[in-house]
Amino acid sequence: MENGMEKFNDLDKIANIDQSEFLSNLEHIISAIDNAQKEHNELKELFFGVIEFLPNALWVYNEDGSVYLQNSSAIATKINPQNFITGKKYYEIEHEGRYFIMQLSKVKNKYIISATDNTQSKREERLISMGQMAAHLAHEIRNPIGSVSILASTLFNRVETKTKPLVLEIKRSIWRVERIVKATLLFSKGFTLNEQFFKLSELEDDLALAISNYSYSADINFVYNLPQATIKADFDLLSMVLQNMLFNAIDAIEDGDFEKGVVEIIYQEDEEHHIITVTDSGKPFEDVNKLFEAFVTTKTKGNGLGLTLSLKIIEAHKGTLAINKGKKGFIIKLPKD
Repeated sequence: MENGMEKFNDLDKIANIDQSEFLSNLEHIISAIDNAQKEHNELKELFFGVIEFLPNALWVYNEDGSVYLQNSSAIATKINPQNFITGKKYYEIEHEGRYFIMQLSKVKNKYIISATDNTQSKREERLISMGQMAAHLAHEIRNPIGSVSILASTLFNRVETKTKPLVLEIKRSIWRVERIVKATLLFSKGFTLNEQFFKLSELEDDLALAISNYSYSADINFVYNLPQATIKADFDLLSMVLQNMLFNAIDAIEDGDFEKGVVEIIYQEDEEHHIITVTDSGKPFEDVNKLFEAFVTTKTKGNGLGLTLSLKIIEAHKGTLAINKGKKGFIIKLPKD
């Protein structure tokens, strides 16, 4: 009997040892599962972080067409890529005025679609093409318009007094065409600054001549505050910039159907900059995002190069050209030497 009890106690001890080892192993297994789950979650967060970090839009679809994931860039495009799936792995689409390069691939049971915004490259290609065409046309126009200008000046001196206003309007139109040709060539071929020291007040005669050649019907008061301050810049190019500002101001007044208006050119300075502000009493800009885009204009006059060229000229002077507060006019800042 005692031998039987001893055997029973030995079995009980073995059972207790096996149970202890089992619980210990179970704890290790549970701990390993927890660690694996944490690593999985960390990898998942890292994966989604990488997807979100990508500069292009990315969608991942299940086979049933449901969205598995998409990054914020994809949401921002407002594209439903399923509407543009063509079966090709690489293709281009246009969506709401923007261009995207789409790429499609399949990994196991998931469809991966990416969209890269190609709008800027398209715009640059378009500008190069339009610039080349505009430069060619400008060269073709330059010679005959020069001849017409000479003939108009000769005609003005020979016609009767009552006919002179008509010839004068012809000369004004020729002047505007010549100005467009010059701006187009400067934009297409580039320019080199011819900087010199001069008084800002010396620009007033140039601006007055430009205004006299610009056709408008509103009663506009031009106020100049260009003092005897000395500045180092390219006189002709800076004059062209201010002329562009004045013409835009005139158009803003006329497009707003105002019978009267005021345009002001005000000079200020700080320790580092010459500051020229051009303001007008006309209507505000319609779309500030397109103001400096070449060949884009909402006006009935002009070719959409004035402000683009003005920005290039001011930046070549290492200055800045910005929209004035309230969307009324512009602020030019040029560095002091």
